[in-house]
Amino acid sequence: MHATLREMKRVLVCAVLYTGLAASANAADWSAIENLRAGDMSKLEFFADPAAAPVAEFLTFDEEPIALDAYRGQIVLLNFWATWCAPCRKEMPMLSELQNEFGGEDFAVVTVATGRNAPPAMTRFFDSIGVDNLPLYRDPQQALAREMGVLGLPTTMVLGRDGREIARLQGDANWASDSAKAIVKALIAHGM
Repeated sequence: MHATLREMKRVLVCAVLYTGLAASANAADWSAIENLRAGDMSKLEFFADPAAAPVAEFLTFDEEPIALDAYRGQIVLLNFWATWCAPCRKEMPMLSELQNEFGGEDFAVVTVATGRNAPPAMTRFFDSIGVDNLPLYRDPQQALAREMGVLGLPTTMVLGRDGREIARLQGDANWASDSAKAIVKALIAHGM
C-alpha cells in the first residue's frame, strides 16, 4: 500500500505540473494574439476567464427561433447592430469582407439586429451597403443582447468554439484591417 500511495502522489504532482504548463502555454497564446491588436483592434478586450455561452434564442429573418448553439465548433464574430445605427452602417461592409475571406467550417460572422428593426428595413439596410453574405437575424425583445450585456451599438464579441465569449469590442471598428485579419487567423490556427 505504501508504494501505491507514493505512486498516487507522483501522478498527482505530474498532473499539477502538466496543468500549470498547459495554463501558461494558453496564456502565452492569448498574449501572442493580443499583441496582434493595432488601430481599431486595440479596443478588442480579451478575457482571461471567458464568459458563459449564451442560451437566449433570437429569430431568423423568417421568424424561426435560433440560438448561438447552432454555431458550436466555429469561432464566431457576433455583431449586434440596428438599422438606425450610423456606425453599424460604416462597419457592416468590413464584417462582410471578413466573412468572405474566413467564413466557413472554422469561422462565421453572425449579425443580430437587436431591438426594433423591421425586416423590410433590415433588407434595405443590407441592400444599400451591398452586403449579401451575412445573416439577417433579429433580437426584437433584446433577450440575447440583455443576456450578453450589450450596452451600445455596435458591439461585437468573439465566441470560442465552445460558445463562450473570449473577447469584446464596444463601438465600430475596421474589421477588414490587417490587424483584424491577423487576429482571426491566429484564433483559427490556435483552435480557440
